[in-house]
This record gives sequence, C-alpha cells and structure tokens, in this order.
Amino acid sequence: MTTSFQAALGIVLFMALVLPFSKDPRRISLRLVLVAIALQFLLCWLMLKAPLVKEALLQLNLAVSALGAATMRGSSFVFGYLGGGQTPFSVSNPNSLVVFAFQVLPLLIVMSAISALLWYWRILPVLIRSIALIFERTLGVRGPAGLVSTALQTAPRIYESTMDAITRGTTDGLSLYLNIIAILIVLTALVALANGLISFLPEIGGAPLTLERVAGWIFAPIAWCMGIEWAEAGQVGALLGIKSILNEFIAYIQLSAMPREALSDRSRLITSYALCGFANLASIGIQISGIGTMAPERRSDLVDLAWPAFLAATLASCMNASVVAIVAG
Repeated sequence: MTTSFQAALGIVLFMALVLPFSKDPRRISLRLVLVAIALQFLLCWLMLKAPLVKEALLQLNLAVSALGAATMRGSSFVFGYLGGGQTPFSVSNPNSLVVFAFQVLPLLIVMSAISALLWYWRILPVLIRSIALIFERTLGVRGPAGLVSTALQTAPRIYESTMDAITRGTTDGLSLYLNIIAILIVLTALVALANGLISFLPEIGGAPLTLERVAGWIFAPIAWCMGIEWAEAGQVGALLGIKSILNEFIAYIQLSAMPREALSDRSRLITSYALCGFANLASIGIQISGIGTMAPERRSDLVDLAWPAFLAATLASCMNASVVAIVAG
C-alpha cells in the first residue's frame, strides 16, 4: 500500500469520524464537502509546487519575522535578557534562554494592538468581508459568515482615535496574555500531577506510563492515515500526543530535537503540518477564559463547543497533513 493511498484513506476516515457528532447528518451537502476538499488540494499545491506562491509565502515569513524582531525589541527593553536582550554572562546553551512568557507571548499583545488599529482604519473590516465573500461564493456558506459580512458593512466605530485603538487593543491583548499564562501554568501542572499518579502503574516497554505516551499510542494509527510509514508512526503519534495534551510549541521543539535519521524528510514535512494548530487542552482553557472575559455572556456557549471544536480542529490538522502527503508525493 502506497503512502499516498494511506493518506487518501485517512481523508475519508477523518470525515467519517465527525459524522456521529453531526446534529443532522442529512443536511450535509456532499457537493460542499467535495468542493472544500478540492480547494484544500488547490491551496496545498499552490503552497508546495507553485514557485510564485512559494516566494510570496517566503516574503510573508520575512514580514512575520520582522514583526517578531520588533516585538523582541520591546520585550527586551522591559524584561532585559529574559525578554531576548543581551545577557550579562556567557551562554553555553542559547536555547535554554527562550522564555515563553517574555519572548513568545508578547507578540500577542502587539498583534492585539495592531488589529485594533487596523479595525479603526477600516482595513480589517474590509479584509474580513472579503474573506467571508470568498467562502460564500466558493462554498455557499451562509448563516454566520453572511451575518459577519453584513455586520462589517454596518460595523460600529468602537475606537475614538488612533491612539485610543492602540491603547485599548493593548489592554485587550494584555488580558489575553495573562489568561494564557495562567491557563498554561495550571493545565501543565495538572498534566504533571496526572502523570505522577499513573506512574505508579506497572511500566510498559521499560518506561513509566504518561498521558503523552497513551495519547501517542492513540495517535499512531492516525499518523499512519496521514501517510506516515508505520515504522515512524509511533514517533509522529507521540508528537501529536504531546501537542494535544500540552501544546504545539513543545511538540515542535521535540520535533526539531529529533535526530535527523529518526524521521524522513517527507515525514517531517507531513508532521509539521499535522502539528500546526491550537487543538490542545490548554487552548480549550484559553478560549473559555480569554474570550469568556471579553464576552462573558457567551461563556456557556464556549463551554458547550469546547470539546467538539477540539475534535474538529484536531481532525482538520490531520486532514491537512494527509493532503500534504498526497501533493508532496
């Protein structure tokens, strides 16, 4: 069985897995599903195979890097070497100096301020309206997408000036920043406590049980369905387990730390797309806490949607990886 056939089988499987969670499967449009999959393949082909698009993405990556570097200037000014500034001592392992709270998350505050500014300048409403229109024309999406598109044409001016947008955007970003830090601390601690409890169980394979290992066993067949060779499926499944239990940041670090011979280049490419998403336990808490803070009247809706969204987002990332496996060949 070729790996491309595995990935094609995986796409069918991932779609089948969500059917039991549909409130009314009879309303599912097969045409809509097929068009969406076709668009997914088209976008993947453009990103991986079209030279002009690849170059545009590289340029976009440079822009994102520039934004990250600018944020680092601010975080290093406030936090010193903890925020990415010069250290007052010699460093033997630079990677150990990467402080998530002071070097990575501050970008969230900057992006929040920029988003508020773009909203006040009427750029963001136009962009969102354009995206909604594209989905409406290609996929026939109505309801929420149409409502957003209409609302943005009657969109309220919630900021009074450029400086008001910057300051209020910064305040909103700070609220999300603190919520994310708190949720990450608590959920990571809870996972550690759970691992401590199950470590009293008999060892398997010469190593103690952990939530990450269990999730890795569960995800190994999923990794195979993404086009990963079975010999490497266990390692990729473990990374997916780490991403789901902890977060994708830790999973990407572990992927980069793997020996070169541990995974083939093709498997690394597929895994990179599979890990690209926020479907993890911490994100559930962040969504409920962060968005719930900004819109407390919708907190109960967020709680109800948390686990279905987690499943849908996880399968969406896996399906993206399957598409990449087929297109990459």
